[in-house]
Amino acid sequence: MIETLLRSFLEPTATQWMQYIAMWIIGGILIYLAIKKDMEPTLLLPMGFGAILVNLPFSGAVTQYVNGVAEEIGPLDVLFNAGIANELFPLLLFIGIGAMIDFGPLLTNPKLFMFGAAAQFGIFFTLCMARLFGFSMVDAASISIIGAADGPTAIFVSQFLESGYAPAILVAAYSYMALVPIIQPPVIRLITTREERRIKMPYQQADVSKAVRILFPIVITVIAGLFAPKSVALVGFLMFGNLLRECGVLGSLSETAQKEFANIITLLLGLSISPKMQAEAFLKPETLLIMLLGLVAFIFDTVGGVLLGKLFNLFSKTKINPMIGAAGISAFPMASRTVHKMGLEEDKQNFLLMHAAGANVAGQISSVIAGGLILAFFG
Repeated sequence: MIETLLRSFLEPTATQWMQYIAMWIIGGILIYLAIKKDMEPTLLLPMGFGAILVNLPFSGAVTQYVNGVAEEIGPLDVLFNAGIANELFPLLLFIGIGAMIDFGPLLTNPKLFMFGAAAQFGIFFTLCMARLFGFSMVDAASISIIGAADGPTAIFVSQFLESGYAPAILVAAYSYMALVPIIQPPVIRLITTREERRIKMPYQQADVSKAVRILFPIVITVIAGLFAPKSVALVGFLMFGNLLRECGVLGSLSETAQKEFANIITLLLGLSISPKMQAEAFLKPETLLIMLLGLVAFIFDTVGGVLLGKLFNLFSKTKINPMIGAAGISAFPMASRTVHKMGLEEDKQNFLLMHAAGANVAGQISSVIAGGLILAFFG
């Protein structure tokens, strides 16, 4: 025991100790954000604790190598290979997400689909920016998917493309999703006027038949499969989850998918990504640049959606509050709540939640299709 203790303290170099401590601090920050700020706690808490687990000297949680030979297989590496390396966990999580989504507001106002598409602008803008900064095409494509504002999509695409920056991409995607209420408001205020933010959009509840609700996920899957075959896995699992919700005969299974199943998969997802957060792989100058590019992606997603709303108002007699375009990003439901709150701040009678929710779920569909397009182009 004493020999092991001395080995743990004496064998790592001073540089390695500095790297370990830096990763402990990063893990602590993620845990703080999860507990104190309630930012995606089901994911950030296991990610933060996992970052500490894998950055202890000779940690038994990850595989240790001696002269290139595995001494003992670490359980977190087993978990990574079982759920992340084969993209299983992100796809399973999509079932839970799909079961949570009500597409009613979108089906009531189908033109909101365009806001979901416009709010993916940040993906393609960031792809160009990443290439300008010298990233390879595959890595640039993986980094750009942070702009999908969808953690499972970011994991699926970066793993499929075998990007070496997958952990940094995942941390950036989920961190900025949690920070949507902080990132979006100043961007929206910068590119809109007070009069535009005060535009009221009366919502008339339209009955969406059960048959339409059931057919919708099936039709979307078929259309996505025909136009973007690489997106079938992403869209299909999302829509299957929604079908569980809408079919009416699997109520208990839908509830389980939304709650227990989604929470367990998210927890395993957070822990299983941690082997790729070991200091020597994570602490690179490129990681900070990826975090910056991720912020750029979220900003330009917001800009793309809002500008489409402003463009609508140039040609339409019925005015649209351009803020709902910002809800077209896939950060569900944070983005729609943020837009609704901003509307109320401008006018206590300005209720935008249902319109923003429609754009938000459109963004969820658009983001997974965008992920499929990235795979089709660069996979």
